[in-house]
Amino acid sequence: MEVNREKIAGLGPWFHNLHLPGGFQTAPSHPLGDFPKNKWDQIAPYLPMNLDGASALDIGCNAGFYSFELARRGAKVLGIDREELFLNQARWAAQVFDLSNLAEFRNMQVYELSRHEEKFDIVLFLGVMYHLRYPMLAMDIVSRISGKMLVFQTLTMPGDEIYSCNDLGLFERDKMLKPGWPKMAFIENALAGDETNWWAPNHACVEAMLRGTGMRVIARPGDEIYIAGPDPQRPSALDIWDIDEFLAATGQAQKIKKPTRLEPMEELPYCLCK
Repeated sequence: MEVNREKIAGLGPWFHNLHLPGGFQTAPSHPLGDFPKNKWDQIAPYLPMNLDGASALDIGCNAGFYSFELARRGAKVLGIDREELFLNQARWAAQVFDLSNLAEFRNMQVYELSRHEEKFDIVLFLGVMYHLRYPMLAMDIVSRISGKMLVFQTLTMPGDEIYSCNDLGLFERDKMLKPGWPKMAFIENALAGDETNWWAPNHACVEAMLRGTGMRVIARPGDEIYIAGPDPQRPSALDIWDIDEFLAATGQAQKIKKPTRLEPMEELPYCLCK
């Protein structure tokens, strides 16, 4: 597969800066630096080096940077995105990297995953949630298919405070104004020039949302990045919430089956031993 500046420009504009053979880069002047490699460098040490036989899902895969990194470790990766521009970039890059046998890319919305019957060993949900009009529904869907590890990143409000309250009285709502109360700001207009930036949760809200879907936070590799996994001490979201509401919201007439993998696998460690 030939790589040259004309081909790269013809597939642009690029948001992922891919490092291609021959020293070419797709977005060398990215305003966020060498993105998303600088994010991957934070996440990578927390993932197993050997992912042979593992299944992975990259939600909002863009040009496929993260998908390719997982595939290089041996995972079978499904990358989904709603933008054909990015999917065309990812499919071309998969051929360039000779990873087409491990990385597949589809035009899908996150909500369509509610009909997916299998769990993925590793799910990447990076830079997507705050662009969605229905964030908690998306979190329920994603947690349902996260088999062992969920790597989650979102735009957040400043602050790491956490204020815990198990049962708030009707006339105690002033506590919601405390800095560590789980809350999410709604962005009516654009943020950073992007009209699809709808939400900015605080740190307490991110952790509460993950707990509310039956997940637990295992590590925080960097600012706004969370690694989570199913919490054996907590029921899943669909066990503690109204299954009928979930089915209605996702347009399903019958109860969903519990997700299962086609083939059993060995347990994957959540973090590498250091």
